[in-house]
Amino acid sequence: MRNVKKTRPLLRSTAFTVASALLILQFCFILATVNYLMLPMAKRSADDLAALLVLSAQTWVELPPETRKDFELELANKHQFMLFDDLPPLPKHDVYLPYLSLLDSALSARAGEPVSIKITNFETTWFWAEIHAGGKLIRIGFPKERLNMDPLKILLLALAATIVLTLLTAFVLARRITKPLALFSLAAQKIGEGNIPEALPETGISELSSLSDTLNQMALQVRELLANRTTLLAGISHDLRTPLARMRLAIEMLPDNTDPKLIARLQRDVEDMNRLIGEFLGVSRDLQKEPAQLIDLNHLLDELADNAKTDGAQAVWQAHGEAKIVAGEMSLRRILGNLLGNAIRYGGGKTVELKLEISGNKTVIRILDNGPGIPPQELENVFRPFYRVETSRSQTTGGSGLGLAIARQLAEANGWKVELLARDEGGLEARLTITG
Repeated sequence: MRNVKKTRPLLRSTAFTVASALLILQFCFILATVNYLMLPMAKRSADDLAALLVLSAQTWVELPPETRKDFELELANKHQFMLFDDLPPLPKHDVYLPYLSLLDSALSARAGEPVSIKITNFETTWFWAEIHAGGKLIRIGFPKERLNMDPLKILLLALAATIVLTLLTAFVLARRITKPLALFSLAAQKIGEGNIPEALPETGISELSSLSDTLNQMALQVRELLANRTTLLAGISHDLRTPLARMRLAIEMLPDNTDPKLIARLQRDVEDMNRLIGEFLGVSRDLQKEPAQLIDLNHLLDELADNAKTDGAQAVWQAHGEAKIVAGEMSLRRILGNLLGNAIRYGGGKTVELKLEISGNKTVIRILDNGPGIPPQELENVFRPFYRVETSRSQTTGGSGLGLAIARQLAEANGWKVELLARDEGGLEARLTITG
């Protein structure tokens, strides 16, 4: 059984890794900025404001009463301060603002007693400090607009901008890596099918350019290898069939008193050798990519079922209606012929059923037999060349072990899928799935 591995897209994985690293970096940068820049500046600002508030209250108390109104106007015009005396204390507020906390500390240090900023909300928000000076309780305040800052909003906006820019940067960086890799994967798939993909660009990043050059060279080498294999097998076939013909002639010229059983066995051996050579050539020839054409599956399956009936097998087929696809006819015919022949050979002489299912761009052809089936652990092994569940190697009980191997390789070369499935009611299902 094939191991199932949990995977995730490289784009998402790379983007997540880069984004996480950048976000941690930005978070550390924000902490450093707050701790070593914003906080010292806020403390200095709060201390300056506290000094101005305390000084204004003390100056107002020390001025002659007739000049205090002018001083109050000057405070309002220049500093946006409002000053009152002899008023009842305001209740404490329950709103926490970092800057006001710093201002409380600075005022308490300047006034020599605990001072807490209080808040009123009428038409606008005002902050008030109640300071004892000259035996009076002086209430001096300023509007919220005077501070003209919202540190929490600034931090949230900075964090949001950091997240967006970080994710965008991570996506762009990951895309630069994954896009060429996707092209490499597609090229490798085409090479595996025996085709030569379009030449990959050899520009840009040096490592990716080097990989593109390697894949381009490999594509040409694979194509040459396939061509050389075909030539080699053709040469072997020609060289072997010549002595086989001489052997066949020698068998015919054996003396009349030669054992007929010996002659028959020799003739069968020669024919088996000739057939195996033909199958080797068939594998090499069929694996070459053929041009696609319009195929009527009803006509093709009718023909295969009729041929099976002519050979004495029981094959049942029901036409599907409109069933035309674009594919390589010789490859499709060879695959279905091998699967049907395998079902007939091992079906125990029982009826073999052909079924066709078409859904959108997906076509499924099923060949069902009612034989003894194959053990589940052997369902993948039988696709290996020369592998047979029946190990006697007798041609009367099985084939050469190449039929299913040829079907699988042809299907993969065309981007199709061939599989064997055990049927609940007994027997075996050979399924060919064509997508596109």
